[in-house]
Amino acid sequence: MKKPPELNSLHSRRRFLGGGIAGLVGFLLPRMRFFSLTPGISQNGHPRLFFSGNDLPRVRENARLPLFKSYWESLLNADLAADTKFLREELDIHNHVAHLLRANEVLKRSAFVALIGENRAHEDLAKLAISKILSYNEWDYFMEGGKETIGLQRAPETTMAMSFAYDWLFDRLSSDEKAAMIKAIAEKGVPPCYRTLYGMRFPDRVKGWGFDPASSYKGRVDLSRWPIILDRTNLKMIPIAGLTIGALLLYDSYPEAPKWLALARESLQNFAALYGKDGSYLEGISYWGYSTQHFAMSVDVLERMQDIDAKDLLNFRGTMRYALQMQMPSKNFPDDVVNFSDAAPTTDVSVGFWVAREFRDGIAQYTAESIRTKRNPFALIWYDRSVEPKQPPKALQDVKFDNEWIVSRSGWGIDDTVVAMRSGGPSNHEHADRNSVIVKAYGERLLHDPLGAAYPYTDKHWLLRLTEAHTAVLIDGKGHQYHDGHEGTNPSKAEAHVVQYEPGEQMTFFTSDATPAYQLVNSDVKKVQRTVVFVKPDVVVFVDELEKKEVPSNFQARFQGFNVDGKAKLVVGPDGHSFEILRPSAKLFARVGCDRELQIAQGVLEVPVDKGIFPYVQVSVEPAKTCALVTVCLLSPMPGAKEVLADLSTTEGGYIIHFGTAKNEGRLHLRIGGDLPTVQLEM
Repeated sequence: MKKPPELNSLHSRRRFLGGGIAGLVGFLLPRMRFFSLTPGISQNGHPRLFFSGNDLPRVRENARLPLFKSYWESLLNADLAADTKFLREELDIHNHVAHLLRANEVLKRSAFVALIGENRAHEDLAKLAISKILSYNEWDYFMEGGKETIGLQRAPETTMAMSFAYDWLFDRLSSDEKAAMIKAIAEKGVPPCYRTLYGMRFPDRVKGWGFDPASSYKGRVDLSRWPIILDRTNLKMIPIAGLTIGALLLYDSYPEAPKWLALARESLQNFAALYGKDGSYLEGISYWGYSTQHFAMSVDVLERMQDIDAKDLLNFRGTMRYALQMQMPSKNFPDDVVNFSDAAPTTDVSVGFWVAREFRDGIAQYTAESIRTKRNPFALIWYDRSVEPKQPPKALQDVKFDNEWIVSRSGWGIDDTVVAMRSGGPSNHEHADRNSVIVKAYGERLLHDPLGAAYPYTDKHWLLRLTEAHTAVLIDGKGHQYHDGHEGTNPSKAEAHVVQYEPGEQMTFFTSDATPAYQLVNSDVKKVQRTVVFVKPDVVVFVDELEKKEVPSNFQARFQGFNVDGKAKLVVGPDGHSFEILRPSAKLFARVGCDRELQIAQGVLEVPVDKGIFPYVQVSVEPAKTCALVTVCLLSPMPGAKEVLADLSTTEGGYIIHFGTAKNEGRLHLRIGGDLPTVQLEM
């Protein structure tokens, strides 16, 4: 019988706090067995990691719901012949990156379908995948001291896949198959996960991380500082989940399991610090999905298997609002996101069903139901149809996250406008993008953050990470500080900070100061400050204030067009003070004003054509020590866009901006020259 919630909370806090690993082990040993809800393998055999036999009808019913129809059919109707051919004829046991990953995905999918769909063909394929995964000598391609495998990616993923398969196929596996799986998890899976987390916990004791010389992986970088660097990345959460699940699976069978679990729990607590108190995640929304899914899995299985309530480690309700607020649906990508850093144009929010179930949270349910591009089997496991989805309130349309990213919107639909700025500090997977801005309107990305930047620094499209590939400013053609990539996609030293934030239903404006980031490249820089004014839904004004201490510089502002589909058109106006970015369904018209002479030109980023064509407009200002550049952007639907009006007139200390669009007509009084710009709107 479970303890009351208040005892669970006290129990959780008391057992997650305390001293080092040895103390944790000593503290855990007498209590974990006392509170165990589910006997371990040595007692009844079937672990029931995430759902019991009594839950099977509910999960099977979820698979038949219209909400999951297309996802379930994609699992059920997967190309089993192609997967069989791959496993039998193509799989290379020295290829961990692609081949072991695919084998794991086949195993998870087919083991799940075999159980939920009672499907013999998937069962046979899952068993084939098990045998092929067992044939790998090691389950990861990283090593410590050139001798022992560490589990950064494939070992924890494989540990989880094999643990799930052991659970879901339990009644369909022979005694020999089960014994072989448990032995492999205990030798090839869990210890590498433990070594990884131990190395992050005690980096001074690491004997040197490197690549397995037998692995076929070619993109090798310097791993000497990875125990420190990766301690604050998503690559820590995966071994945490693998170690948690593996240790619980083996808990009553292996004497090392309490030690494994103690380190997993301490690491889980430490990983929670990567999230803001509001639930925001510093690596970007794609990595949020990867990390938060595995965080919730760890919390869920701890409570199911050992009655340890760890739900208060993370603001789960807040982190689902982060996921929602980072969405910006577009016509190219139905579940498009604000893709700061290396984020892809969608993310998996299946974890929202767990948050909705555990916290009876209607907004989490709404988020998980409405974002459908990606699913995983836990969506069906966790979904509780008794939680009513709740439409997000207007108060969530403007947000400054704890990591100093800002997102403002006119609504949640595909035609609504989203304006987002990347301020804040460094993070893994980041780009050199301080003060960069993304704008989406009428279903189209109009000011773009590039997708598909290279991970290896030796690839030419590494350029897509740099400031010149973002809607940001350059000084003498250079962006702010960024690393050279020889250690991977680790954090830079670049800092920016939001110094003004005024949200509103009619107008939102904010200012970010990126001076420290640019001073790391040029110590003569005195000021790099960007203010964005968003008059909802179709007026966006940029104010870039740039200043040098001694030596005049050329200042540039770049505006990146979205051209993944080759349908963008960028046009410089004949007056030399305007430009347009045209997409099939939307147009951005911009008028530029400055206290210096300026030129506007088109350009294309110098990356291989097979990686895409990335056009931009650049506004360049003559050499000066100070510059105030104002860019007024008016957004309208296409085709048949109505004429828009943007008129800038100078006044003492700033500008008066007259604007007219299909939905807005008014005037902005913009004062520049003080510590911060001031804005007054007349409608």
